[in-house]
Amino acid sequence: MAKSANTEKENQAFKILKRLRQVSEDQSEISVRLNTIMSVIAEEMGYDGVSCFVLLEENILELFATSGYNAAACHKVTVRIGEGLVGTVAKNCRPLVLSEAKKHPKYISKDNFKEEDYQSFIGVPLIRRHKAIGVLMAECKEERDYSRKEQETLETLAMFIADIVSSEEMQAYKAELIKSRGLMTKDKIKGLSLSKGYGLGQAVLHHRRHVVTKIFAEDKDKELDRLTLAHQQMNDDLDEKFNSTKLGLGEHTDILDAYLMFAKDKGWFQKIADNVMSGLTAEAAVERAYEDMWNRLSATQDDYLKERLHDLRDVSERLLSYLSGDYVENSKIVEESTDIIIVAQSMGPAELMDYDHTKIRGLLLEEGTPTMHVAIVAKALNIPVVAKIKGLYEEIKSGELIALDGNEGIVYLHPSEETQKKFLAKRAERKQLQEKLAALKNLPSQTLDGIRIGHYINVGMNFDLDYIDSANCDGIGLYRTEIPFMSSSAMPNVEKQIGFYKELMDKAGYRKVIFRSLDVGSDKLLPYWAGLHEENPAIGWRSIRITLDRRAILRKQIRAFIEAAAGKELNVMFPMISNLAEFEESKETLLIEYEKIKRSGDKLPAKINVGLMIEVPSVVYQLDEILEQADFVSVGTNDLAQFFFACDRGNPRLSERYDVLSAPFLRMMKEIVNKANQHKVYCSVCGEMASVPIEAFALIGLGYRNLSSSGSAYGRVKSMIRSIRVSEIEDYMNLLLHSKNKTLRPQLMAYAYDHGVEIY
Repeated sequence: MAKSANTEKENQAFKILKRLRQVSEDQSEISVRLNTIMSVIAEEMGYDGVSCFVLLEENILELFATSGYNAAACHKVTVRIGEGLVGTVAKNCRPLVLSEAKKHPKYISKDNFKEEDYQSFIGVPLIRRHKAIGVLMAECKEERDYSRKEQETLETLAMFIADIVSSEEMQAYKAELIKSRGLMTKDKIKGLSLSKGYGLGQAVLHHRRHVVTKIFAEDKDKELDRLTLAHQQMNDDLDEKFNSTKLGLGEHTDILDAYLMFAKDKGWFQKIADNVMSGLTAEAAVERAYEDMWNRLSATQDDYLKERLHDLRDVSERLLSYLSGDYVENSKIVEESTDIIIVAQSMGPAELMDYDHTKIRGLLLEEGTPTMHVAIVAKALNIPVVAKIKGLYEEIKSGELIALDGNEGIVYLHPSEETQKKFLAKRAERKQLQEKLAALKNLPSQTLDGIRIGHYINVGMNFDLDYIDSANCDGIGLYRTEIPFMSSSAMPNVEKQIGFYKELMDKAGYRKVIFRSLDVGSDKLLPYWAGLHEENPAIGWRSIRITLDRRAILRKQIRAFIEAAAGKELNVMFPMISNLAEFEESKETLLIEYEKIKRSGDKLPAKINVGLMIEVPSVVYQLDEILEQADFVSVGTNDLAQFFFACDRGNPRLSERYDVLSAPFLRMMKEIVNKANQHKVYCSVCGEMASVPIEAFALIGLGYRNLSSSGSAYGRVKSMIRSIRVSEIEDYMNLLLHSKNKTLRPQLMAYAYDHGVEIY
């Protein structure tokens, strides 16, 4: 009988969705269609009233469509986030079910809505990008106990409605409403949020002034000397700048390293030098080299190459500034202010770092996308960013006061005293949080019920080494050995590699260090390797596939690992392993080099552990056999999720489509850690999931006891660890793994909210 009832409910949901799709394909106005959808839901579900509230402005929800209530109330009834039952659903981003709504402490009745006759309430959030963009609510005039299946049906319908609410058609409709009401005035402008946070400061206009006016050189040798000197100055300053700024770990480290790679690329510099020798000035030669590259690649559909063109434009602009001698001007402007908001039409990541980042309170761009490199670096520096505000650059004057709300994507020009107080309060809250996280340094990463979590950091660039002491971590769960290779103009020899690895091990001291063998290819290209371009590089010739084919490179790196770890424990893992045979071949290569060094009489590591990264789903189906030979495994969730969902993680159209906090992916993650535990093999996660508190929370609930976070996220993850009870979250995770929902993120966030889990 229960199975029959469930099937009936599933059929009901399918039937309703079928009707809703028919309505959505209607050619009527979107407001009419949305009201019709409310009527269909009320009829099919047996509700007396159904309404849809939509997030319209900042934290205001407005009644957009209704059935069973006063129809004239549409666009007249509003509630703030957190206000009333609807506002509570939006604030908590989770369903609210009440058989007697009026007894709830948050219950209010809005004028014109006429809901006084209703008794029971059920509301579910409309979610997009893990945030409530609206609420679907229903009420009945009699007391009613809503079943779990009924709630799930409404959640399914809410997903469908969320697609409509986030559509371009709805955005245009909302924009017209906002414009007609004058909600966004000249002093309050809506843009696109690229990095969250609140900023208040004086505007500093960032502009590119380099217009090449002199084309032909009078003295070729003099121009070549000018070019060489400017190029050297630029690279020296970039090295100092990038190595002194503590940015943590993440995608931004690869971006900055790629930028350095362009700046130091010998081929690019030689093209410029050749242009000079053909008779051009140094400035004109830089422009010609860029234009030649642009003409060849501007028509590409490859997002990676497009981003590289932006980087090349930024590097070219920077070199022109060194040739003109005005590269220090921005620094002088910043010295006059303590709190600045940078305003630019567009910007490169290195240009942002020309400013004292400790003074930057926000970044405002006329152009911009979430994958824009300057936005990613700004996010790593905890700088809020708002973009996509055309014409604002010409309107703002240097020195004007600006308040920037990176959470909602709103910019306030000439903010009122009340708005200024609000932003200062938000900044104070952030400072308190940073102080709280700093106070955790000498406390263990241990849960409330006494479970010790091994908590490590990921390391790539030199400044990441500072996190070893400042975070007081358990060790380095991932050392990205490709970074020194990418920042070198030629293949590092064994001696240079030994220097890199020994410095790391000396800095780590007694702590565990896990080296990942060379992981290049895909979006990590080496300037001195030819023949790596592929149509689909993410699943092509990359990582261990390259180094097994070019075995001499792998042997030299292994030799450097062994010699750098003399007298210490050495942990080496191989990336992108797809099957047992690849792991056996990689491990055998290591053992052969070990025997060679042993025969030579050189000092050996005290112990060697050989492991692999689990990034390819096929490995999961050979895991028992692999775990019999592996000393440890580490899960790289970035690539694993990409391959699991067949979803390019760099594609903005797909970035929000799939979630690692979905039941299928989490079930696979649980299977991995269960098998590792059965074989008594050390298992960790070093991918992005270990750096996001709510995702790391889920990993611990699945059974993971070793996490490797980025340096910048370490404190937030540690705070989460110290606020949970493992026994409770394990039981909850086991229940959630059977869910049919597209994502479990709302449920996990709700649990964290209800149980005081510190998710920042």
